[in-house]
Amino acid sequence: MFRIRSLAAVSAIAISVAFTGTAMAQTVLNFAHSTAQNSHYSMGVQAFGKKLAELSDGKYEIREQAAGALGGERDVIEGLQIGSVELTVSSTGPLGNFVPEALVLDLPFLFKDYANARAILDGPIGQELLDKVSENNLVALAWSENGFRHITNSKHPVNTPADLDGLKIRTMENQVHMEAFRAAGASPTPMAFPEVFAALQQHVIDGQENPIPVITASKFWEVQDNLTLTGHVYSPAIILASPSLWDGLSDEEKGWFREAAKAGVAATRAKVEADEANGVSLLREHGMKVVEKVDQAAFQKAVSPAYDTYVAKYGDTMLKRIQAAQE
Repeated sequence: MFRIRSLAAVSAIAISVAFTGTAMAQTVLNFAHSTAQNSHYSMGVQAFGKKLAELSDGKYEIREQAAGALGGERDVIEGLQIGSVELTVSSTGPLGNFVPEALVLDLPFLFKDYANARAILDGPIGQELLDKVSENNLVALAWSENGFRHITNSKHPVNTPADLDGLKIRTMENQVHMEAFRAAGASPTPMAFPEVFAALQQHVIDGQENPIPVITASKFWEVQDNLTLTGHVYSPAIILASPSLWDGLSDEEKGWFREAAKAGVAATRAKVEADEANGVSLLREHGMKVVEKVDQAAFQKAVSPAYDTYVAKYGDTMLKRIQAAQE
């Protein structure tokens, strides 16, 4: 009887400790993204988590959900809005479906280079657009980065816009990108990113377009033969939080999340720079043929109808401000 009572007492203490542990446990937050583990997004998420844990003294723990584990980017953004996902870093591809003002960032050949793009997104224009995003049942923490987008395909080298004729090119689920490729003669095929590798492998599509960090992280050399360095769009990314998470934070905690976002952006950009420096050589080593020198003016002319479509729908005020800031 004494032994039974002793065991009961031990069990009661264990249960008490378990409940106490639960009460004091870290708050685990899912941070979703579409690219592979250790990609540029992944580096940003890990830096975000490290900084947040440091600032919160371990109160918050980030659980990285990589490679579309929680769905495509549009699915995850919808998850943020209903509170089923806490955090994400996403391309601007699906963002225009929620915040039309953000579509301006997807216009081809809008930004001259990384320095200009980063300066604008880190400045007043970028903050205005973040504020617009936050008016749509989302919390925009910071602009991050994908990089300048390039074209790959499994059919033939693309040297001129005419070489795009008839190619089925996967684009983001974004009307501006689709219009640009349609104008250039390609057959744009919008598709969530987690589906792209299999679609290329099965020849459902001929090619895709993405920055070097995405192409290398995805090992697209396994299903693509040709790369053309068009640099046709600078592709930002955005760090978003769920309103249901945000509304439960104190002002101090919100400050921690903003600081963590800055750390995430810095890590992502550093990884983008490293991949830009080494990625083309890596792709060549894996057998891809690379067209480095292209007539960008010819490509710019080919996709120019995308500007007409955009301006007709949304006006040119923000477009002109971004262009003027780079003069």
